[in-house]
Amino acid sequence: MKWLFILLLFPLAGLTQHEACDLLIINGKIIDGTGNSWYYGNIAVKNGKIAKIGRDVIMPALKTIDAKGLIITPGFIDVHTHLEGDEGKDPMAQSFIYDGVTTCVSGNCGSSNVDIEKYLRWVDSLRLSINVATLVGHNDVRKTVMGRVNRDATPDEMRQMEMIVDKAMKDGAVGLSTGLIYIPGTYTKTPEIISLAKVAARYNGVYASHMRDEGDSVTYAIEEALTVGREAKIPVEISHFKLSGQQNWGRSKETVSMIEAARKEGIEVTIDQYPYTASSTSISTLIPDEILADGQDSIRARLQRPQIKKYVISSMLERLKKRKLKHFGYAVVASYPPEPAYNGKSIEQINLMMGRKHKAKEEALTVIDIMINGGASAVFHGMSEDDVKRIMKYPFNMFASDASIRVLNNGVPHPRGYGTNARVLSKYVRDEKVLSLEEAIRRMTSLPAQTFQLKDRGLLKEGMAADIVVFDEKEVKDISTFEKPHAYSRGFHYVIVNGVVTVENEKHIGTRAGQALYGLGSGK
Repeated sequence: MKWLFILLLFPLAGLTQHEACDLLIINGKIIDGTGNSWYYGNIAVKNGKIAKIGRDVIMPALKTIDAKGLIITPGFIDVHTHLEGDEGKDPMAQSFIYDGVTTCVSGNCGSSNVDIEKYLRWVDSLRLSINVATLVGHNDVRKTVMGRVNRDATPDEMRQMEMIVDKAMKDGAVGLSTGLIYIPGTYTKTPEIISLAKVAARYNGVYASHMRDEGDSVTYAIEEALTVGREAKIPVEISHFKLSGQQNWGRSKETVSMIEAARKEGIEVTIDQYPYTASSTSISTLIPDEILADGQDSIRARLQRPQIKKYVISSMLERLKKRKLKHFGYAVVASYPPEPAYNGKSIEQINLMMGRKHKAKEEALTVIDIMINGGASAVFHGMSEDDVKRIMKYPFNMFASDASIRVLNNGVPHPRGYGTNARVLSKYVRDEKVLSLEEAIRRMTSLPAQTFQLKDRGLLKEGMAADIVVFDEKEVKDISTFEKPHAYSRGFHYVIVNGVVTVENEKHIGTRAGQALYGLGSGK
């Protein structure tokens, strides 16, 4: 009779007066994702949705979580990930789940599955622990039609690419991505991107870009991204916003001002950022673009020609000079399958391991040797902490790992794949107070949901999907480091995905309740 009396006083949305909810979270500080201040309250979950939220919510529940002393927030949305091909390595997606991430946006930097319908069906059949939305990647669209050739598309090839993007958006892509430092994106001119972005815009998609340059020519690259938004009338999301190279330190004053001015102009532009002073990508980015056309066999053949090798070495040394460095110690191999002993070592160190002279020219030869043998992924140190903080303070900036699903002890990857959100919450919110806790949570939840039009995610609100994180603001911490990256974040006591408890008492319990999320063009 006691519970019936309470239910008569406080009927729950979506629940009958005699029905228990599936999950009741009580006594926590609720930060709802809007940016508003925390408040004490309870949350009732039923059928994967938030049925009721507030101070007065109390009722029978199949399971109750006492969140006393803890923070309750929406599940974090990682807007820039690279899951493609790694989903099956760890379907529990522990590197994301233990960092509070319940939804990943994949297909970034121009790289995606081209058949979006098939991919999203496969995601659902795989039953990951996280939700997955995807962009359609321009590089893979172009490769499907043109391969890796260095030339403009013909009118017929443009029509074929537009048809692929059109179908991808209808099948559920949330937008179009480009990777303009990667082949064949590098060979693409702005009008081609605008044409494809116009297709994505018809389905309310977003244009997400790894820009053409993030160093010396960064302002030109930003302007190109804004031009696409302006001409295609599409929202723009600039990926991993940063300044690369010591010679560019401090220029965030200039680049952030460009984004602010664009928004005043009326361009719907946002950015994302990983909270580290090192990037990570292929070692091939040290090689001139024109050498990388037409596949690995062609690359290997070119690099073995004396004149081309001489040109490549000269280009690499010039780049080093611009960085005001004498050695390639800033480039650290993350994964090199032919020789795992190189993982975690800088090009400078590997060069010495090979018995070569301690000279930059010899180190350039070492990079060429690695490329001839198939290439490697690498971590590149070379950003300013002041720039990281200045960019972080910009209010329309989201946090992103730029990572795949990590597998423990596989290579020596960038720590961002394990600790991005925990690092923001511990280092930049709790310790250095660069952001308030409420603002950081907004950047991790409702802003990403709004940007990618994930309409039932990102807020703790009645009727929304029950993706929920419960963590200790005093304990949350990133454990992963550059030297020892394979370590899960700590402090996330509970993670709930689509109403199902996935992490309980800081332990992944094997639940895989994630689902594919579809863009507006699909009608789903």
